[in-house]
This record gives sequence, C-alpha cells and structure tokens, in this order.
Amino acid sequence: MRSLILFFFALSSTLLAETKPNMVLIYADDWGWGDLSCHGSSWLKTPNLDRLASEGTDFQQFNVLNPVCSPSRAALITGNYPARFSVHQHFATPEQNHERGMPDWLDPNAPSLPRFLKQAGYQTAHFGKWHLTNRETRGAPKPEAYGYDASAVFNGGAEWESADLHATAANTVAFIKANRDKPFFINAWIHESHTPHIPTPESMQKWKHLDPQKQVYAAVITDGDNAVGQILDALKSEGLEESTIVMFSSDNGPEHTAAKDSPQKADLDAQVTGYGTYYSVGETSGLRGRKRSLFEGGVRVPFIVRWPGHATAGAKNDATILTAVDLLPTLCAAAGVTLPGDYACDGENLIAAFNGQNTPRTRPIFWQWLGMGAEPDYWPRLAVRDGDWKLVMSADAKRHELHQLQMDRAESIDVSKTHPDIVTRLTKLALDWKATLPTSPNPDCITKQSIVPKSSQAKPEAKRSNITPELRAKAFLRWDTDKDDTLSLEEYTVGLKGESNLESRYKNFDQDGNGKLTRKEFIVPSTK
Repeated sequence: MRSLILFFFALSSTLLAETKPNMVLIYADDWGWGDLSCHGSSWLKTPNLDRLASEGTDFQQFNVLNPVCSPSRAALITGNYPARFSVHQHFATPEQNHERGMPDWLDPNAPSLPRFLKQAGYQTAHFGKWHLTNRETRGAPKPEAYGYDASAVFNGGAEWESADLHATAANTVAFIKANRDKPFFINAWIHESHTPHIPTPESMQKWKHLDPQKQVYAAVITDGDNAVGQILDALKSEGLEESTIVMFSSDNGPEHTAAKDSPQKADLDAQVTGYGTYYSVGETSGLRGRKRSLFEGGVRVPFIVRWPGHATAGAKNDATILTAVDLLPTLCAAAGVTLPGDYACDGENLIAAFNGQNTPRTRPIFWQWLGMGAEPDYWPRLAVRDGDWKLVMSADAKRHELHQLQMDRAESIDVSKTHPDIVTRLTKLALDWKATLPTSPNPDCITKQSIVPKSSQAKPEAKRSNITPELRAKAFLRWDTDKDDTLSLEEYTVGLKGESNLESRYKNFDQDGNGKLTRKEFIVPSTK
C-alpha cells in the first residue's frame, strides 16, 4: 500500500511539473537596450543572449516603470506601479529614504508574484541583488516574507545580506538541479553592469585590445552573459529546456559615464574595489536619455522570452507594448493561477504575446520620477504612454513634450503643438493617475531601529582599524548619491549619521584640501 501511495505521489508531482512551466527571470542591472550584440552593438559580444533571442522572442517595446533599480524591481514583483507603495527612488539609508518620503522596504503585504506562484505549488527562489530594502536598514523583512522558499542576496537588510555579487548563477544552477522534478520560479538578479565593475581576469584578457573604458565594460558584459549561459546550460543538462520560460531583462537603462578616470584603476586592486562610472559606457542604441530619465533610454530595456512551443523562435516583436507590471498577470496565466478577486493589478495579461501573437495593449502606462532633474533629458517628472503616443511633463504639467514612438523612437521630435487635443487628453490621464497615489509611506515599512544601535557601537578608533579598502569602496559607492565619483561633506555626513567629529574626519581624508573626497583619498587614506 505504501509503495502504491508513493507511486501516485511521484506521478502527481510529475504531472504538476508538466502542466506548470518552470520560470527563470534573469534581471540585469543598468544593462542598456543597446548592450547586446543581437541589438546591433558593434563592439560588445553577448553570444548567450544572442542564443536566447534566436531560440525565443525579442520584445523590442518593453518598458520598466521607473528609471532606477528599487522601484523598477518593486513594479515587477507586485504588478503595481511602485509609486503606489511610495517607492520613488532607490532604497538608501533610512535618513535618505525619509527625506524622500519613502519607506525603508517594500511592503511585505503587497501583492507578490512569488507568493502567488508558491501558493500554486511552485518552489520559489531569489538569488542575487535584492534592493527592496538597503543593507544599512535594520528590521527589514527577509525574502521569505514575500513568498520565497530559498534566497541568497546582496543589497538586502543589514542583518541578513548574505550573497557574493557573482554567486547568482551558481546558486540558480544548484536550485534548478535540486528542484528539477517540481515546478519552480527563480529570480536570478545579476550584478552586471552596475558599478563597481569587477570583471574577471579572463574577461579582461579577452578584451585587452580595446581602450580601457571599453575593455572594462566589455569584460563586465561578458561576465554577465556567461552567467546567462551557465543557467541555460543547466536547464539543458537537466532536460528542462522545453518546460521552462526563460526571460532576460534589465532594471533600467545604462548608467551615465563619468568625465574622468577612476583613480583606483592605476593605484588600487580593481579586483577588490572595482571600477567606477568612468567605465560605464553602455549604449541605448539611439534612445534618448539614460538611467534616471523617463525618456526611452532610461525605461526601454531588453526583454527576451524563450518558451519552446509558445514564444516564436527568432522573432522580433516590435508591435506589442509590454511593461514590467504585465509580468505578474502574464506569468500567473502561464501557470494557470487565478489571481485574487481583490487584487487591483496595474498591468494586463499579455499571455497571447508570449504565445507568439502581436497583441495590442489596452491600458495606458504611467511613470513618476522624483529624482535627479537635470537638463536636457532628466527634467520630466510624469509620463504617460497610450498606444503610440507618449507625453512627458513637469510635475505641474506646465512643461511637456509629445512623441509618436513608432515613428520617432529617439524622441527627437516634439509634436505637442500640432496635436494639442492629444496633449490635453494625456495630461488629464497622468494627473488623474497621480491623484490616486499615496502622499506618505506606510508607517509599518519604516525602521524603528537605528542603523547601528548605540549599545553595540565600538569606539571610533577600534572601528576604523577594522575597515578594509574593500569596505571603504563599498561605503563610497553607497554614499556617493549623485554618482560624480567624489564625496561631498554632506554625502559623507549622511553616510555616517550619528557619529562624532565628522567635519574634522572629512578634512583628514581630503588630502588636497579642495573640499571633495576622491575615491582614492577615501579608500586609501593618508596616515598624516
């Protein structure tokens, strides 16, 4: 009898796996639309992503819902616009979050794609970057609060961040092998091509013929592409290619390129500290703007889907407009999951597009941006797209541009004056949507603990003696909020909020006395 029960249990498990496709979502970081050789890059080579595109469908009108990482990721997981949870910019220190009117973590009670899939019998995992809180926040919920069975993350909460930047693919492969007989959903959120760039020696050697900027960036892209290849190879070796949806995308457009060389390239061990934004030479393939911009270069990103027997192999779909909030309802439809009746999804089920059809979108798309507002491409605070029309505008809607994207993907021609009726209609759509957003974060998602409890603080001298160049490099990247490769006194003070003698300590670092800390000055301080 026991043998018969075990037989039927094994049979039911097999049938479950066969009827529910596995899902692997590879989410890159700052990987621009033009950073794929199959998207026409003349110097970057991405053979594994090219292979994925040749075996699946390349959706060429896919948008994320914010031009920086944390809100982009929140939209993907919840199927809701991130502004609905007051997540407007990246999660930083609690002090910075509160100044921005943000919580300290994504609400764990928000709708959650992994939770919906877990409830339907999936094994769920998150490996790699988290950034739905910040590593300097204490008390943040762990990934299991959002529906994950397993996780190993970097840029998570202060108490539980655990993963190496480059362990994403290895952890994903191990989970695939351990769960090959069950339906699984995996977030594989890789580090590339975010700073610090820490390319492997092998990839640096491969691109030694390029100039230093391109060499570093090409090596980083190669490492990211190799991670994709490891995951694809694991699915093949386990016989799961035909039953798995593999998706590749990026959280926003490419980072800006700093105007001068990062000093650690010549003076520090780059394998430890990494390379800075001088080496961020990612491409948008002609799209306007970059990371932090609501123009297409900031929010249109690669999106490739391989689903054998469903997504058309080798197709380029330039007709279907997809967004990150569509993934939750679409993937739940693929898994046969019925969403709760009280779930108000901002996306729509576009499973027909995953099945090879050029499906029209029926809902408008909205963006809100409250970060950097520099000219000429970062000033828009609101945007709306409806069909082929996209309107970007200031917060008060007094300044705007209208673009017809199919004819002008570069958003170079403002046609607002010749289509005032469309401007009026889209402005009302955007302002009506903005009126539905909360004006303050959920107080349950704000830390009640200090970053470092006073009772556990060591004497400043003892703490500083244990700070390695690697730790200083990581701190520099966190505190350099305007990403200009220097620390102002204000940035330094915010980063060390609550400690003493900050102005005099800052001056000790500032070896040339110019009022700015370079990366080199901070990571390798003077002994004077």
